[in-house]
Amino acid sequence: MVTSQLLLPKDSQAEATSTLRCIQFAPESAIACCGVEMTYQQGEQQIQVLKGIDLAIQEGNVQLLMGPSGSGKTTLLSILAGLLTPSKGRVYLLGQEITRMSRRQLTRFRLHNIGFIFQGFNLFPALTAVENVELALKMKGMSGGPKRSKEAEILLEKVGLANKRHSHPRDLSGGQQQRVAIARALAGKPRLIMADEPTAALDSHSGHLVIELLRSLAKEEGVTVVMVTHDPRIQDVADQITYLEDGILMREPQWVMENS
Repeated sequence: MVTSQLLLPKDSQAEATSTLRCIQFAPESAIACCGVEMTYQQGEQQIQVLKGIDLAIQEGNVQLLMGPSGSGKTTLLSILAGLLTPSKGRVYLLGQEITRMSRRQLTRFRLHNIGFIFQGFNLFPALTAVENVELALKMKGMSGGPKRSKEAEILLEKVGLANKRHSHPRDLSGGQQQRVAIARALAGKPRLIMADEPTAALDSHSGHLVIELLRSLAKEEGVTVVMVTHDPRIQDVADQITYLEDGILMREPQWVMENS
């Protein structure tokens, strides 16, 4: 059951206290961001996209980031995934502060710990389903062609597409392509999955299959899943829902809920 509370406006002292508590709880969380802000320069104007975000996500949870377009959801997901560096604040993944890592360290950390799922699937059209997954395994350091091929087939079987392993993306439905993308994201057994609108391009049936697959990964294998979504169907499988509006977190951080 998802529970949350509305945030009251923070004064500077309350905000500092929240961030300090975030840092205290960060080592116990799969993902935590503390006092995160993101500002872009647009001409002579500074645009603040995220404002003082404190958030903790426990291992094996499904976390949704929701809110209107332009609220900062995708920016926050990119920061949690280590694809963007915040203007201010700290980000912890699996107990490590990634905001202190060098670019090389961060690239290596992402490669071995995070799987990505995109709205547009991002499959290589010239490769078959199994070859798309094999390529991800190769990038993550798995040697030996036969070994990679066998592991790729196991992953495709996990997402229910063993019989489509030799099909190209053009011969697959949208739902099937997204399941190939999930198999690819699982290459190397990442502990974190970051998904940007994974069901947006899918019909109701395909969307349901993807939702159930992500939920089972979290509950049966302990994978932590973070999703940006507008899809109300996903709320039923979420452990925690974070709403953003104008770059502000509209629900209390998880450690506040658990200790209130």
